Amino acid sequence: MALPALIIMMLFKYLPMAGIMLAFKKFSVRKGIFGSDWIGLDNFEFLFKSSDAFIITRNTICYNVIFIILDLMIAVALAIALNELLNKRRAKVFQTIFMAPYFLSWVVVSFVAYAFFSMDDGFINHLLLNLGLQPINWYNDKTYWPYILVFFQIWKTVGYSTVMYLGCLTGISNEYYEAALMDGASKWQQIKYITLPFLKPMMIVLTILAIGKIFYSDFGLFYQLPRNSGPLFSVTNVIDTYVYRALKETGNIGMASAASLYQSVVGFVLVIGANLIVRRVDKDSALF
Repeated sequence: MALPALIIMMLFKYLPMAGIMLAFKKFSVRKGIFGSDWIGLDNFEFLFKSSDAFIITRNTICYNVIFIILDLMIAVALAIALNELLNKRRAKVFQTIFMAPYFLSWVVVSFVAYAFFSMDDGFINHLLLNLGLQPINWYNDKTYWPYILVFFQIWKTVGYSTVMYLGCLTGISNEYYEAALMDGASKWQQIKYITLPFLKPMMIVLTILAIGKIFYSDFGLFYQLPRNSGPLFSVTNVIDTYVYRALKETGNIGMASAASLYQSVVGFVLVIGANLIVRRVDKDSALF
C-alpha cells in the first residue's frame, strides 16, 4: 500500500535533488545541467554582495519572527475560545469563518486589499475624505505596510493553526476539567494547568517547523499584496521576491538555485538547533 506513495516521493522529492548542482554552475540550456560550466560559489555572491542583502535578510527574518509569535498566540487563544463554546454548531460556524481565508489565493486577497487601499476608489480613502482628512497614497507610502502585511498574513493563515490546536483540544478528557471544577479551580486555572500543558507538544512542534522556514517567505504576500510597487521595496522586499526579480532580469537559473539551497541549508540548521534546545529543556516535547 505504501509503494505508490514511495514511488511518487522518489520521483518528485529525491531525484530532483540532483539539481542542487545548479547552484554551483553557470547553467546553459544548450549544455544542460550536467554539461554546464562549474563556477563554484559565484552564484552565492549576488545575495551577500548585493547592496540590498541586509534589507532582504532583515525583512525576511523579522517578518517571520513576528508571524511565528502572533500566529502561536492568536491561534491558541482562538482554539481555546472555540473549545469553550457550549453551542457546538455555533463553534463550527466560527471555525469555518476563521478557516475560509486560508483557501483564498494571494491574487484574490490582493484585489480585496486594493478595494480598500486604492488611491481613487479605495474604501479607506473615501472614509478619510468623509471625515475631512487627506487621502493616503497607500501603494507609494511605506509607513503602513509592515502593519498591513502582518494583518493580512495572520488573517489568512491563523485559521489553519487554530483548527490544528482545536483538534488537539478535543482529545483532552472532560474528567480533568470535572476534577478541577470539584477542587474549586477557576476557568483561568483550568486553562493554565490543563489546557495549555496538553497543547504544549503541538505548540513546540509547529514552532520548530516554523523556525525551519524562517528564511522563506510567502511569495504572494510580499509580491502580490503590495502589487510589486517599487516605493515599497524597502519594507516588502524579501529573499524570495528579490530572487524572482533578479531571475526575471538576468535569467540566471544558477543564481536562483543558489538562493534556494542557501535557504534550505539555513532552515535545516535552525530546525536541528531548535530541536536540540527543546531536547535539553524537555526531551518528551522534542520533534525527534
